Amino acid sequence: MSNIHYRTADVGGLKVFYREAGSAAAPKLLLLHGFPSAGHMFRDLIPLLADRFHIVAPDLPGFGQSDMPARDSFKYTFDNVADVIDRFTQTIGFLKFAVYIFDYGAPTGLRLAVKHPERITAIISQNGNAYEEGLSEGWSPIRAYWLDASEANRKALREFLAPKATYWQYTHGVSDTSRVSPDGYSLDNFYLARPGADEVQLDLFGDYKSNVALYPTFQKYFRTHKPPFLAVWGKNDPFFLPPGAEAFKRDIPNATIRFFDTGHFALETHAEEVAEEIRKFLPR
Repeated sequence: MSNIHYRTADVGGLKVFYREAGSAAAPKLLLLHGFPSAGHMFRDLIPLLADRFHIVAPDLPGFGQSDMPARDSFKYTFDNVADVIDRFTQTIGFLKFAVYIFDYGAPTGLRLAVKHPERITAIISQNGNAYEEGLSEGWSPIRAYWLDASEANRKALREFLAPKATYWQYTHGVSDTSRVSPDGYSLDNFYLARPGADEVQLDLFGDYKSNVALYPTFQKYFRTHKPPFLAVWGKNDPFFLPPGAEAFKRDIPNATIRFFDTGHFALETHAEEVAEEIRKFLPR
């Protein structure tokens, strides 16, 4: 088993924290987390793949152990988040890699793919959406904020930041919740409780509409470049529905789609199964 190292990189004065494992000579795999988590969501997956891949899992700016700059000095948009991660990969020498995208990691990683298609060797999507049909009715309060960025609509989204909401995200659709470790959602709630973190997350909720607007661009990238593609999907996800996974085959006919009987945070219950699919999918 490869040791995991915990490092930081300076990206234009912004500290990006990341986990790293595996041989630097091995094929590279970038892991991009989602809301409201950080690189710790990959704590079970990394040891299962580190014998075969050089793995890096950064915390996005504003998340986990990475810097959370003040909102008056850093605008929390997905364009800016993706730009930081783009520069981060170049800073650490990740110049050609497969990318694992989950939740917020999807619009982040797909922006990198559109900008640098020659750098992406494959894409693994774990409930990382790029199609309108993948969005559930659970997005309705956020869509309301996109249409009218009123203070009342912004305030309504604070329910998504409550500890009980984080717990629900981890356990909804899981048949045996005793398999869900409290480590993940407890750490997420710790980070969400930091001063200013709520406003950062509300800004990103508002900017998520930019991701939906880019869906046609992402789909054109899929059709044009047809990257090797694997979807590993918690089929009971309350936010990103199975039709969103199946839709990838419209643009990448050779995509592999795998569903698991679990929820949004599929790695909490199915890390071994996901790792096995990745090992079959990605060449050494």
